[in-house]
Amino acid sequence: MMIEPTDLPGVLILTPQRFGDARGWFTETWNAARMASAGLDLAFVQDNHSFSAQVGTLRGLHYQAPPRAQDKLVRCSRGAIRDIAVDVRRGSPSYGRWVAVDLTPENGRQLLVPKGFLHGFVTLLPDTEVQYKCTDVYAPDCDGAVRWDSLGIDWGLTADPVLSAKDTAAPAFADWTSPFAYEGAA
Repeated sequence: MMIEPTDLPGVLILTPQRFGDARGWFTETWNAARMASAGLDLAFVQDNHSFSAQVGTLRGLHYQAPPRAQDKLVRCSRGAIRDIAVDVRRGSPSYGRWVAVDLTPENGRQLLVPKGFLHGFVTLLPDTEVQYKCTDVYAPDCDGAVRWDSLGIDWGLTADPVLSAKDTAAPAFADWTSPFAYEGAA
């Protein structure tokens, strides 16, 4: 597994090794023991899978607040996405900064989005499927969102995005108070 840092501390790109033959390929997307030896000791408890029919479907920017905050490991298993992580840990040197990584089945990349970061993605191809692991279960009372267009993120959009009611009504970043605090190096 190749592990690459991004410009945001703690946000990592994980690219598993693929083993191929005439039938296709096999890849191990997560191995707890191997990841723990690389300093990633995460216990995933929930897997999610989304399908988006239209190009430009934008999901985010989402978070789950403490005490049910989640680390997420995101991958695209069909189609393509631009995946976004935003540091929202109050007091962090990179507070409000974002990183974008394109994820496709072909490049096999995964994005690790730690607690304290907003997460969102936009579909770049029709009929896109995204799968991600979480370190805590969904808790509706801890669920939140920040408006997708309030941080100057380059989503790569060429038209208005397809949004849910939740994402349309989310507060702007400037009007939102983060429930996350910076606790030193990630």
